[in-house]
Amino acid sequence: MRNPNPKVVDYGELIGLIPDNDKFSPSDVDGICERNGQFLIMEWKRPKTDDYEGEKVSYGQQRLLQALAAKEGFIVIIVYGHTDEEMVVEKFFRVQPKGPCVKVGVGVEMFKNFYKQWYELANGYKK
Repeated sequence: MRNPNPKVVDYGELIGLIPDNDKFSPSDVDGICERNGQFLIMEWKRPKTDDYEGEKVSYGQQRLLQALAAKEGFIVIIVYGHTDEEMVVEKFFRVQPKGPCVKVGVGVEMFKNFYKQWYELANGYKK
């Protein structure tokens, strides 16, 4: 998809429905792949530019991504870039179950290589 203004689900009406946690609401992930029970989850954020402050990972989303990263068979990455007219990857990080993310690479070619390596590892995985 090359849509610079994709429609997203608006969960605003769900905010405040949980009395003990009035800010609780669904989150989304931007990409998920599965191969032989192995998962790759990708969260994309627009990077900072001269005229844009960039997208941030919220506290709740960080907790969600770390919880997924802690699950067996899950690799979670955050990609700073976009796929408007073409794929642009400034840098990407692997989410750890605890602690800070680990930088994996920079640029589209490194990202594509990471993606292919994940597939090859998952393809060879047998339970």
